[in-house]
Amino acid sequence: MRRRALLVPAVGVLLAAGCSSEPAAPAPVAAPVSVAPASTSSAAPAPVTVPATLKFKGKTLDGQAFDASTLAGKPTILWFWAPWCATCASEAQSVRDLQEVYGDRLNFLGIAGMGKNKEMHEFVSDLEVGNVTHLDDQAGKLWKKFKITEQSLYVVLDRSGKIRSTGYLDDLQLTAQVKSLVA
Repeated sequence: MRRRALLVPAVGVLLAAGCSSEPAAPAPVAAPVSVAPASTSSAAPAPVTVPATLKFKGKTLDGQAFDASTLAGKPTILWFWAPWCATCASEAQSVRDLQEVYGDRLNFLGIAGMGKNKEMHEFVSDLEVGNVTHLDDQAGKLWKKFKITEQSLYVVLDRSGKIRSTGYLDDLQLTAQVKSLVA
């Protein structure tokens, strides 16, 4: 009996709000409104300073030019991997999942090395980690810039581009790093 007593007021609220089984009358069409452009004196977002850690360029696996300065202003995790690396393969699912959940608040960038482009493509395809941008660094230029001597390693950059850590991270450690960056 108590249930019915709660239902009656709820139905009344819905009917009062226009949620009935009767078809609603068409809403009047509003006249177009012109909006003046924002004045330049209003507080615009400050330009993002590109830190030295993100002053590099590369090529994606598909050969497209990539400028890391586009990552500035958000925390960034650089993932250094090789296509034949079993550890890298075991990390791919975590990287993919973290990108899906936190990709609007931080950047992931895969930097592939020590392999051929075809093998790099196969790694990304087979392990379904295509939601992350990957660079082809066969020459090792970026590996040298970040002093990476083995795979699989992460370089974790905070929002300002400062290196917070460099090294191997298991899935739990990587997740903890991501959560601390977006907190």
